[in-house]
Amino acid sequence: MDVQVIQGFLAHGDQAAHARALQYFEQLKSAPNGWQLSVQMLLQPSVQDDSVKFFCLSVLEHYIKTGYETAKEGDQQAVRTFISQWIQMQVYAPVPEKVFIRNKVAQLVCWVFLWDYPARWPSFFTDVLNTLSLGPPAVDAYLRILLAINSDIADCEIPRTAKEQDRNRLLKDNIRETHVVDLVNSWYSILTSQCQSPAGVELCRLCLEVVGAYVAWIDIGLVANDRFVDALVHFLSLPTLRESACDCVCEILAKGMEPVDKLRLVESLSIVLQRAGVLTVSEGEDVDFLIKLAKLVNAIGIQLFDAYSKLQKKGDAASRQLVQTELASKIPLMLQFLGHEDDDVSQGVAEFAREYIQYLKQAGNYTQPDKASIEAVLYIVINKYKYDSSYLFERQGEDEALFLEYRKTLKVLFDNIAQLDRDLTLSLTQGMISTTLQNWRSLPFQDVEVAISFLYLLGEAIPGFHNVQIPGSPDAVAPIVIIMRQLISSGVSSYGHPAVTLQFFEAIVRYEKFFNQDPETIPDVLVAFMDERGLRHPSPSVRSRVSYLFSKFIKSHKVHMLNFTEDILKQLQDLLVLCPTQNGVTMASLLSPDDQLYLFEAAAMLIVSGQFSAEKKQLLMKNQLTPVMRKFESLAQRLPLEPVEEKRRDIAECMNHAMAVTSRTSKAFSNQQTMKACNCVSIYLEALQVFLQALDLPYEQPLLQAGVRQFLHRMVVCLEEEVLPLVPRACEQLLRNPDVRSVQELIPLINQIVCKFKKEVVPFLQRMFMPLVGVIFGALAAPVEPGDEQALRDRQLLQRAYFLFVAAIITNNVVEVVASQDAQSLEQVFTTIIQGAVEFPDPVAQKTCFTILRKMVELWGGKNAEPHFVDFVYKSVVPACFHAPLKNTFDLTDAQTILALSESALCMKTILAGRGEEFMEYLRTQYLPTLLRLSPEQIQDYCMHLQGDPKVFKNYVKAFFQRLRTS
Repeated sequence: MDVQVIQGFLAHGDQAAHARALQYFEQLKSAPNGWQLSVQMLLQPSVQDDSVKFFCLSVLEHYIKTGYETAKEGDQQAVRTFISQWIQMQVYAPVPEKVFIRNKVAQLVCWVFLWDYPARWPSFFTDVLNTLSLGPPAVDAYLRILLAINSDIADCEIPRTAKEQDRNRLLKDNIRETHVVDLVNSWYSILTSQCQSPAGVELCRLCLEVVGAYVAWIDIGLVANDRFVDALVHFLSLPTLRESACDCVCEILAKGMEPVDKLRLVESLSIVLQRAGVLTVSEGEDVDFLIKLAKLVNAIGIQLFDAYSKLQKKGDAASRQLVQTELASKIPLMLQFLGHEDDDVSQGVAEFAREYIQYLKQAGNYTQPDKASIEAVLYIVINKYKYDSSYLFERQGEDEALFLEYRKTLKVLFDNIAQLDRDLTLSLTQGMISTTLQNWRSLPFQDVEVAISFLYLLGEAIPGFHNVQIPGSPDAVAPIVIIMRQLISSGVSSYGHPAVTLQFFEAIVRYEKFFNQDPETIPDVLVAFMDERGLRHPSPSVRSRVSYLFSKFIKSHKVHMLNFTEDILKQLQDLLVLCPTQNGVTMASLLSPDDQLYLFEAAAMLIVSGQFSAEKKQLLMKNQLTPVMRKFESLAQRLPLEPVEEKRRDIAECMNHAMAVTSRTSKAFSNQQTMKACNCVSIYLEALQVFLQALDLPYEQPLLQAGVRQFLHRMVVCLEEEVLPLVPRACEQLLRNPDVRSVQELIPLINQIVCKFKKEVVPFLQRMFMPLVGVIFGALAAPVEPGDEQALRDRQLLQRAYFLFVAAIITNNVVEVVASQDAQSLEQVFTTIIQGAVEFPDPVAQKTCFTILRKMVELWGGKNAEPHFVDFVYKSVVPACFHAPLKNTFDLTDAQTILALSESALCMKTILAGRGEEFMEYLRTQYLPTLLRLSPEQIQDYCMHLQGDPKVFKNYVKAFFQRLRTS
């Protein structure tokens, strides 16, 4: 064997060496003696290179998986002999093998076990057990083999075929009947003999993992007995083994059994653990162990709740009472861990806490002790929700992400408590919030932030908390009104910490109904939004979020803004400057481009919704957009003169942003407040003419075209016929230097124009139809690099877009656009539609094509149809309706494909409606018997269903084509 080549097998950094090794690997896999060469290499003591060992083991693994089962008996024996020799070699090896090599060997042995046990190798377990006397390396191999076997025959998370499930069931039955006692005894022996030495600790951990894995499917009595439990309790006192012992006990507790038996198991284990002091948490205890211990306490709780649920279904009240008693004794333990300062420890019992709350909600017996426990959980949730002093707000890493996930867990507990005891939740949190807002100046930011956070969370946790009126008590002041007044009047928005500031604005925006009740508080909130607390806050992340919240606030309360609109617009002016520069150098803006979008929309919303005259609205909107247009024009002049590519990109980005903010302002208009009603049509038409200049520039066309397209989309929505004179020029310019993606992105715009203006754009469409089709065909014909997945996706999307374009014309009653083309062009288009319906393995496109064909038949295929079109229907459309579903790529189990099939069925029904008995005669006498070679019975059956109910026919065709494809 070529050792030098093999060494590249794990060398992923050296791609050439790795490729050579893979090629050699494939060569040896296919060679009849490849596995034998690998065995010889593995048994040479001189071979120490891990890459070589792993390579040889991989070749051998391939042989065992694919050739071993049917190999000669001598070859099978050779593999079994290798296993024995390998284990013996490990005993005398000066250095243990790497873990990944040991695991690989264990997996190989497992494969041999699956093929040979019990028929060809009935003594498998006896032989493996006999190796234990050889020493620790043999013990290690034995335990890893057992773990590999368990993974293959008992791991419920791995999907299995029915055949594999049957095999695994037989294997487990055989092991339980003949070997399990010997296996369990060996585990006990390993645990008690190896734990005495430092070197044996790893073996004990491995053995505990084996016990935990196998206990799920062997007799629980073999493990849940005095000798094993005593050993486990002992290990729980050993720092080196207690975490593994914890995991093992958790697996024992999770063992599936009858609820009464489970109760006894939990009771007995709990007593033993408590007597041994295992569940008593001492100060300064190792956190890693406490995390495991929390998991154990959680397992106890979950198993008790599960037993309670099963006993409830059985109606066993006496046993249920015993479970309740046992549960009550575990609640203090759960509270202790839930409130631990380490979040991972607390998280460990969160499921227990959640199930406890659910249990109380369903039990209907909410006692005073339970209420005290729930109050304790609520205090813990609030306290644990606080940020740690080490939390990095501006540079969030993994620890911060984990804490935010933990907060979500706490929120779930809070929501559940609120459902269980609304009054307690409201009373406790309202008191905490009020006290904090009174004393915020002397409190750490964590306390202040958590108070406002829980004000925010109450809106989701308690139904009706948003309501500013109490039903049935018109004079009473609702809790939300009291708290919100205090929040705004307390001055807490000036606290200064980003977390507090953000939470303040989040709460303001959440409780929008309050401001309809107390509109006099709006000015104070607006000032906070626009000064250093909000849009001008030192933190970029705060400014960014506040931009969004401000926009939302303005939208919600625009009716209250009339007296403040012009002042707000003045205050926002410096924040709406695009790409500010000083001496020709771009300066950092307070807000990012995305943030500015929100502010432009908010400004436009104030103008459009204000009680101004149309002339005043026009003036205010012009003041907003004229600087944007002038900036765009100056940038358009700079772009062709800029020699540096990066700077050209920056200029184009800013030009694109100018178009984006102008587009965004158009969202302020509505069906009631239209552009025309607000006298703003001329402003946006001017903007469109300015922006179209970008299409004449020599650089950065993809980016600039995207901006123009986006703006045109908005103008088609907001303007009427005023935009039409500019559409041809825009589309022609956008098609000047087309590529696949730009054409694909232009077609939705043209479709939008067709759908809105229909007959008004027929002359334009007639002129540009074939040029656009030609551009599409040219783009589709461009070669694609092999393996370029993105290019293939772009091509597929362009094909879809093309079919949608034709569909838009056909279905929007502007068919004269197609009909006016010359015969050759028409034939070319019709051919592509037929190809799309049949040849392209894209069900979305196929459905569109069948829709087009159906509509064409509807329009042109009636009694007075032109002969050449009737010929097209019979020679092309009808065959398409049969050929497409008969293709292997037409997946009749796929939902999208079924939609395409249904559309093809409707197409056939439409032909029948147009051509009547002539069509049926054609099917019976020509197409079905000669071209599809159907039997008379099949023809009669198909024709009967075709003439029947459309829904029944759509269901029928699926079964019809399934039968044809399998016959």
